[in-house]
Amino acid sequence: MSMRCLLVDDSIRFLEAARTLLERDGIPVVGMASTGAEALARAAELAPDIVLVDLDLDGESGFDVAAELAGRVASVIILISTHSLDDFQELVAASPARGFLHKSDLSARAIREVLGNDGTAAPT
Repeated sequence: MSMRCLLVDDSIRFLEAARTLLERDGIPVVGMASTGAEALARAAELAPDIVLVDLDLDGESGFDVAAELAGRVASVIILISTHSLDDFQELVAASPARGFLHKSDLSARAIREVLGNDGTAAPT
C-alpha cells in the first residue's frame, strides 16, 4: 500500500530535512504545511495516507490539529515532537493519532512500526 505523507511542522528546516529523509526511505511526501489551517487545506486537497503532525505548531496545539484532521480526512495521523513521549503519553493515547514518534527516530521503518507489521495505513 502507498504511504503518501503530509508533513505538518512550523519549522521549515525540519520540513525540508524530514522530506529528504522520508523520500530517500521510499515514502513520498506529497505536501507540507506549517499551520493547522494549512494542514487541513492540504490534507483535503491531497488525501495523504499519513499525516505527521508536530505537537508544537507556533502557538497551535498539534493535538487540536490532529483532532480537526481526524474529523475531516481518512488519513492516519502520527504525532511527532522533540519532546519525550513520557511528557505527553496520556494526551497521545487520548488523541485520534495512531501513535507518536520522536523526531530523532523519524524514518520509514519507524512509521511502519507505528502502523503495524503489515505497514498499512488503514485507520483503526
